[in-house]
Amino acid sequence: MSLQYMKKRRSIRKYTGQDISDTLLNELLETAARASNTGNMQLYSVVITRSQVNKEKMAPAHFNQPMVTTAPVMLTCCADVNRFVKWAEQRNAQPGFDNFQTFIAAMIDAIIFAQAFCTAAEEKGLGICYLGTATYNADKIIEVLSLPKLVVPVTTITVGWPADTPEQPERLPMEAIIHHETYTDYTPDDINTLYKAKEELSINKQYVKENNKETLAQVFTDIRYTRKNNEYFSEKYLKTLKDQGFVF
Repeated sequence: MSLQYMKKRRSIRKYTGQDISDTLLNELLETAARASNTGNMQLYSVVITRSQVNKEKMAPAHFNQPMVTTAPVMLTCCADVNRFVKWAEQRNAQPGFDNFQTFIAAMIDAIIFAQAFCTAAEEKGLGICYLGTATYNADKIIEVLSLPKLVVPVTTITVGWPADTPEQPERLPMEAIIHHETYTDYTPDDINTLYKAKEELSINKQYVKENNKETLAQVFTDIRYTRKNNEYFSEKYLKTLKDQGFVF
């Protein structure tokens, strides 16, 4: 994919009724599997959901976001140590992978695979959307997908042919995210400068007004990502990691 094309990318939440062929999907999956991973162990698995019945079963876990049931394909990318542990045990090796460190490695593997898949899919003209809800309701997804111990969903991707071209969301300027040699902390003036364009967008001003808030930051902290919800879903996901054998 060209750099210019990548700079124009956006999440796609509305899809046409056109299906994705097995040939194309398999090509994208094989391409993504060439992505980097921890120690060449490939500590991830991907569950493909095409069946409408199964999409309907998955929808509540993703807060019934419409793209779950309207996308032709949904991928649930999982941190998976189960397969590697079974291989090690069957080869007279003693695995020590039922721990948080290995979960982090497997999570990174799964996310790298997911992004490689998305880049390949977009190069073919497909649209994708990440669903962060994969971690919010991981326990429900585990049940629907029959995931065994040492397998935990990390992210979900919907993929299909775009039905529209939505506005590209804003991004912070590069100086907001890039540090040279060492981390340079932000002064109050830096914060004002870096977030100025974001705060002045008409759509963001509208969000502030609609939610009866004083600032855009309050929309994020008081409405979209509250402390209460963050703590609730943190506890829930940690419990899932415990139930799946990663933490004790």
